[in-house]
Amino acid sequence: MTIAASGASVVTTARGSTRGLPAATIVLGGTLLSLVGLTWDVQWHTDVGPDTFFTLPHLFLYSGSAVSGLTSLIVVLATTAATRRGRDVDTRVGGRAVGVFKTFNAPAGYLVSGIGAAAFLLYGLWDQWWHGLYGFDAVINSPPHIGLLLSVSVTMIGTVMVFAAARHERWGLIGALAGLGVLLAFSMVTVIGLQNLDGGVLDPIIVGSAFLSVLLVMIGAGLRGRPGGALGVAVTLAVIQGVFWWFSPWATRAYADMVGLPMRDYASTVPQMPSLMPMCLIFVAALLELALWSARSRNRPIGAVSLIAGALSGLLVALCSPLQTAWVFSAKMPDSTTVIATTAAGAVLGALAGFLGQRFGESLRLLAPNAEGGQHA
Repeated sequence: MTIAASGASVVTTARGSTRGLPAATIVLGGTLLSLVGLTWDVQWHTDVGPDTFFTLPHLFLYSGSAVSGLTSLIVVLATTAATRRGRDVDTRVGGRAVGVFKTFNAPAGYLVSGIGAAAFLLYGLWDQWWHGLYGFDAVINSPPHIGLLLSVSVTMIGTVMVFAAARHERWGLIGALAGLGVLLAFSMVTVIGLQNLDGGVLDPIIVGSAFLSVLLVMIGAGLRGRPGGALGVAVTLAVIQGVFWWFSPWATRAYADMVGLPMRDYASTVPQMPSLMPMCLIFVAALLELALWSARSRNRPIGAVSLIAGALSGLLVALCSPLQTAWVFSAKMPDSTTVIATTAAGAVLGALAGFLGQRFGESLRLLAPNAEGGQHA
């Protein structure tokens, strides 16, 4: 009922600045539920192991997509009904409405988040069939698992778009940067699927993490258009990392005790998913902010600066990643050849991420109405 009321109340032209906030908050809350379920599930597989399709961590993951998907559907239906009645639709609610099958009018952000939730349902059915056919597996990089992770990521992208459409409001900008931080935290598990690639002497997981870290932080910078966007994303990730550093082991042990399963003898004292998140990202984001501020103040081309700053950022993230792993897990550093090759690849893809992130951030700005209340072309 709360979701339905939120969806129905956001479609008309807003007199107040928070008309689109309820539905946007519920969609963001759904992505947070999915993130909680994922970090819990990763820790569970590491410290306990056995599970079924309906474990509590899985239910958090599923319910997150369900909440986001149902909210998106209700907003789309409410927007469609309002359009057919000739009522004005507030473009701050998810962006300009897009025609779908010549029947529905869907705000762009909610359309993307809803598509992600629908894909999650399909991949969930495939995962159920997969386990029934092949039995228990505890790997991230099975085909249905990668599909599930990517579909949740699409929902998170839609959530960022929903808030970006209201970026002129404080809650819209804060929500968009928070959504980017949530997406970045979630992506640190998705890149594990890259371990199937033959990277030769370089580590494809570290390279993928560096690319996504720079890309999403730079999107935050491009979306805000002035200092603070990149740091906002990095600080959000740091908060998530700190909370999950405590939550993951505690929830796993508590749930194991509740269902009567023993912890493994070699259960790790290090939270698995939080340890994948780069700890140097606030420092990297600060360097990006400084480079972009310097470029704007001197009227230098942002495109060229984003390439150079992205390359340096990718290099730093790729270089710090093995150092972080060695420190957190008391492990040995990889050989120098791997470190050099991985760092070089991180710099190259970081340059690409910097360029694309700036462009994607500027594209997100176009979702928001202009200062006069109209819509950007």
